[in-house]
Amino acid sequence: MWPWGHLAVAYLLYTISIRQRFDRPPSALPVIALAVGSQTPDLIDKPLAWNFGILPGGRTLAHSLFVVALLVPAVLLVSDRLRHRAVGVGFLVGYGSHLLSDIPPAVLSGEFAHAAYLLWPVLKQPPEEPVAGILDAILHYYTLGPYEWVQFGLFAVAALAWYRDGMPGLELVTAPIVRRFGTQS
Repeated sequence: MWPWGHLAVAYLLYTISIRQRFDRPPSALPVIALAVGSQTPDLIDKPLAWNFGILPGGRTLAHSLFVVALLVPAVLLVSDRLRHRAVGVGFLVGYGSHLLSDIPPAVLSGEFAHAAYLLWPVLKQPPEEPVAGILDAILHYYTLGPYEWVQFGLFAVAALAWYRDGMPGLELVTAPIVRRFGTQS
């Protein structure tokens, strides 16, 4: 899945759950943590596999449920100590939704081998096309088929939901830029 697809799935899951549980839109800091968490597995695995050749594929270490089993208690412990559990939960929702949304549609028809990355290194990584780095992946590895167009649609729905929620997190990201560069009159 493309980065915007991961972000869309994470945000939609998060805003729906926050609205159902607390009857309010999500808060800014957890949404920023959610966005970071939704990209983290790829930010770890893809460079380590594609650029440095350390991992056997772009869905291995950070995509493994074994790493998640260590990550969840660590993130919750740190976020509790910092008295920002909602931020830790936001990160974990983003991270977990990334792993689930990477499961290809072929699994629905019984082709479970494509989800073997979830149990890496116990199960072998499905074969990948060789990729000569991130730029090569963007230009040649990914295609724009129906699955990718669905991701664009999900992103549009998520953007509308985020707008309806008051664009949580935007001010925290843009305020330092405005302070640094000021505003034009």
